[in-house]
This record gives sequence, structure tokens and C-alpha cells, in this order.
Amino acid sequence: MLVASTGLTAVAKPVQSNSLRQQVEAIHRTGAVGVSAEVTSSGSHDSARAGTARIGATKPMPENGRFRIGSATKTFTATVVLQLVGEGRISLDDTVEQWLPGVVQGNGLDGSRITVRQLLQHTSGIPDVPVPPALRSADGYRAERFRTYTPRELVRAAMRQPAEPSEVPGWSYSNTNYVLAAMIIREVTGRSWQREVHDRIIRPLALRDTAAPGTFPFIPGPHAHAYAGFGTDTGVDVTTLDPSMAVGSGSVISSTRDLNRFYTALLAGRLMRPEQLDEMTTTVSAPGLGASYGLGLAEIRLSCGGSYFGHRGELLGYVTWAGTTREGDRTASVYVTSHAGQDTEKSMTELVDQQLCGARS
Repeated sequence: MLVASTGLTAVAKPVQSNSLRQQVEAIHRTGAVGVSAEVTSSGSHDSARAGTARIGATKPMPENGRFRIGSATKTFTATVVLQLVGEGRISLDDTVEQWLPGVVQGNGLDGSRITVRQLLQHTSGIPDVPVPPALRSADGYRAERFRTYTPRELVRAAMRQPAEPSEVPGWSYSNTNYVLAAMIIREVTGRSWQREVHDRIIRPLALRDTAAPGTFPFIPGPHAHAYAGFGTDTGVDVTTLDPSMAVGSGSVISSTRDLNRFYTALLAGRLMRPEQLDEMTTTVSAPGLGASYGLGLAEIRLSCGGSYFGHRGELLGYVTWAGTTREGDRTASVYVTSHAGQDTEKSMTELVDQQLCGARS
């Protein structure tokens, strides 16, 4: 495994920016319960928070609060796979069948024709995992928030689903791809996905607010509560959740500070060899995302020209956007504690865009 220094070893110097605060307050006005954002650049950082840690309370959003990062987890999983590629222990051209015999078969799918690269790139054609009851309704959440899923159980459920047509032939976003990637990591290393993420990323980068929690349903340390409406105007507290339904694809817990540290180190080349980083950042069109997609990373156009790399994440009430410039010299992340709709999403993406464009001003 090739891991250099943690990168952000110097003490960051806080700087003041009314722009970031104004953007965070604008996101809060769209209806989000709480908002927190942080931007890092060349040894400095700026952060801003708005809203409260709980509905009906006055306690503000916590500094360096932890939250479920959802699908931004996919970047962590892809990083581990690409480290294993760099060590010669697996190839991106290996098939799923080579590592997981018989797991992807039937319903028009053949694991011997699907590669590891296609899993990470979402070009496998494998259907998504069905939405678990805990994510569908308030009653489902209350009944199944502590339910534990195994990776094989998730894949079996996905394999029973009909493949959905993609807007781009060959490209279709599916969490199942990353559940399978987590299973392959175990087969290659003999150790769990959680252990590999911890030992290869979390510990070397000193990500003190970050964890791959397995089946643990609580968020340790300071955190704001998450809320889901389930199609109504009433916010249900959904902070407690067994995250095994999203192993490899969405279960990591982190903070804006740690996400920035991770994405900075990744794009600066501190987590893998240049050949593997080139593979990760080589993208295909993914218009369903309004972006293009590499291996666990989306490439998004900047309004000021050029592009940045990052990932959106959502898992039941927590929504995040994190992104970094191509060289990893400026990184921005933001999260909210309730999904307030398209205006919230738009304001979050605008924050990341404007803060990364600020690197050029």
C-alpha cells in the first residue's frame, strides 16, 4: 500500500469569509434544519454553521459535527480497491466471477462478463439494491432501524430486480456495485471492508471524526440529529440507523473537516500511485448526475471554467456535497440535516462551486 504523509499536518489558520457564511445561511433559508460547511486551502480553513442541532431546540450545529456521508462513501471504497490494484493483488479487468463465484448470475446478468472497473464506474448494468423499509416510511423506519443486512442479502435482493434502462447506454448508478466491491475487498485481503477502510485511509490520514461503523446504529461524538419527512411536512428524527444496508456504498460517518482532509489527500496523490489516480479520474458521461463519473468520483463542471472532483452523499436525513480542485489545493464540503428539496440541493452545489472557483480569484 502506498500512503505518504497525511498532507494537512500544519495547524490550519482560520480566516473570515462573509461569503461562506452568507451561502450557509441561504441554504438554511431553503428549509434545512441545520447546515454546516468548511473550506480548506493552502493551510487555511473557513467554516460556517446555521440552524440548530435539533428541531425545537436552541443548541447550534456542532463544530466538526459528525454525520452519515452517504454515497461519498463510494470514494473511500474505490480508493481501497485502487490501492489493491497498485499492489498487484487485483486488476480492474478482473471479473466479478473470479472473486465472487456465482454471486452475480441470472436475470440477464453474468458475473464472468462484468469487471471490477465496471463496478466502480457504474457500467455493470447490475440493478440497484431495493430501498429498505427503514428508508421508505416512518413506520418502516421505526420497525426496522436496527435491522442488520448482510452484503450477500443485499446483492440477492438487487439481483431479483429488473435492470432499468439508462440514459446513457452502459451507465447506470447502482449501490449494488459498491456492495460487491466491499465483498471483493474482503476476498482479496481476508479482512472486512470496514477494517481495510480504517487501516488504509482513516488511520493514515488521522481522520479522527471518521468511522466505517459496520452495524453500529449510533453516531459517536458531537453530531446534529437528522430528520426525514417521508412525504409529509412532519420531520421524523432518523439519527439512529443500522448502516449495514449501505456497506461499501454509503455507511461511512465523517465530518466536513475530515472529508476535506480525505479529498485533499486523494487528489494530491497521497493515497495511491499516479497510474491508479489517473484511472480514478478518467470519466464517462453520466447525465443523470449532471456530471461525468470515474471510479468512485464524479467530475463536475465549474461555473468559472474547468471542473472539480467530488461526490454527493445522502443517507436518511443527512445530505452532503464534497468536492476538490483537480490538484487538491482547495476543497469544500457542506452537509444538511434534513432533505428540504431541490432548492436546498441547488444551494449546496452552488456553495461548492463558488468556493472552489474562489481558488482562481
